[in-house]
Amino acid sequence: MTALPTARAQDRPGRPEHAATRAATIVNPVLRGFHPDPSVLRVGEDYYLATSTFEWLPGVAVHHSRDLVHWRPLGGLLTEPRLIELAGRPDSGGVWAPCLSFTDGLFHLVYSDVTNLSGAFKDVRNLVITAPSLDGPWSDPAPFPSHGFDPSLFHDDGPGGDGRSWALWMEWDHRPGRHPFAGILLQEWDRALRRTTGPVHRVFTGTELAHTEGPHLYRRDGWYYLLTAEGGTSWGHAATVARSRAVTGPYEADPAGPLLTSAGDERLPLQKAGHGSLVATPDGDWYLAHLTARPLSPLGACVMGRETALQRVEWTADGWPRLGGEPPAGPAGPAAAAPRTTVPGPPLPPDPVTGPPARDDFDLPAPAAHWSTLRRHPDPSWLTLGERPGHLRLRGGQSLGSTHGQSLLARRQQAPAFTFAARLDAAPRTPRQMAGIVHYYNSTLWHYAHLTWDETLGRVLRAGVCTHGHYTEPAPPVRVPDGPLDLRLTVRGADGGFAWRPDDGTAWRPFGPELDVARLSDESATRSDPTGGHYTAWGFTGAHAGLCAQDLTGDRMPADFDWAEYRETPAGPGEQH
Repeated sequence: MTALPTARAQDRPGRPEHAATRAATIVNPVLRGFHPDPSVLRVGEDYYLATSTFEWLPGVAVHHSRDLVHWRPLGGLLTEPRLIELAGRPDSGGVWAPCLSFTDGLFHLVYSDVTNLSGAFKDVRNLVITAPSLDGPWSDPAPFPSHGFDPSLFHDDGPGGDGRSWALWMEWDHRPGRHPFAGILLQEWDRALRRTTGPVHRVFTGTELAHTEGPHLYRRDGWYYLLTAEGGTSWGHAATVARSRAVTGPYEADPAGPLLTSAGDERLPLQKAGHGSLVATPDGDWYLAHLTARPLSPLGACVMGRETALQRVEWTADGWPRLGGEPPAGPAGPAAAAPRTTVPGPPLPPDPVTGPPARDDFDLPAPAAHWSTLRRHPDPSWLTLGERPGHLRLRGGQSLGSTHGQSLLARRQQAPAFTFAARLDAAPRTPRQMAGIVHYYNSTLWHYAHLTWDETLGRVLRAGVCTHGHYTEPAPPVRVPDGPLDLRLTVRGADGGFAWRPDDGTAWRPFGPELDVARLSDESATRSDPTGGHYTAWGFTGAHAGLCAQDLTGDRMPADFDWAEYRETPAGPGEQH
């Protein structure tokens, strides 16, 4: 990739021409908690990581860096209904596998909108939008080939290129008796007309790992390199490389096997490694961004979902990419391809990032970049930060089991052990009005501490547990006084629990059952057909800690949150960070 002009102004001083540089250490994962399917892009001195968001909004989360070590969240790119509407999207549907690219002074974003994913069929709309800046304004979406998912764009610009652009995507085959991952297709993309043109080429059908998806194309030293994900997105996941002298193929797979995989050694802290994209620095250093996961135990529950890591890439004398740096100790399958937890960074000036504060007092005019909403864009009809100054106000929406109209604001779980607490002020007057804090994976898997009303006891706290759609309240309700109160969720690995206190600062009082946090994981959410057919449910996201309100009477009861805080705590013996 050639160096390109910076297209997004950053609120920092410029880099001095002769600033001292040294290679810092990249610590993986660089994006912790639910940040899968990374697309990495360099524009001038700026690096961007775009990741999947599925049913969460804003769609396509983006992070920015100047040194590949520190990453600051910029929020999401799909912030308007005209760009994405997610009402009714199934769990783990919605926005899949974005590809962010840059040419002609424009950012190009390609993404999938998945409306059905269970069983034999994948109903998908692939779309592309463009903008002169990541701040927009974004064009209206143009249709992209949609008989498959994981779309991407390759721009053959720079020295030796012909300036043409190419669309890539994986083809899905629903027919019985055929492998559903039918191969990688390529077709020329007319940037001016915003449509494909010319013949469709089947450029790669994969290796013996199968499940070939997530294509990205690059050119280096006269070769075209096709990077794909293979092996399924669980423990056998991998990233493979094939190459050709012509963009339309044929492509030959690397005879050495996968560029990256953690399959074969359950002791590796970074599992499920695969689905990646490549980036080169101006000095010619190459890095691979890829998804990974940190299970709570060997091949156990991945509550934090799939995350993003970076690996250094070196090139052999005959032109194949290999992971650089020391491989993990021990018999780690193909050790040369195993993901590293620490990686030498490029010799760039450090660009440190101040992370979001642990406590949010809701003093900003809009939610900060680390907050997400579920299937609907924020608007004053249900979420405000100014109606009661210094408070987040949520107006009660549909139940946590709904895929429409939820009033929920949440942030990703990013560590195995943490506390999440908030101060709530609400006045429910019926059991059908509720508000509180939730540990949420999807519409069928959640733990909910909520303030509500009981005909006999009056104002009460209840702890609800939903396991694959089966709702229980394993402990009796707790009567509480009028006025604001504090709620807290404590998670330590696979164990969790709720507590409450009045807003007078007295001691926390546990209530509700012991919580099995491992339920809120990719592994628990993924359900297979007992007859051996297609999967009936998928888990592609990750656990979130959030604030929510429901009003099943339709009166839209207001629930006010004075503050919320998320604090990570040290992991215990045997727990992974």
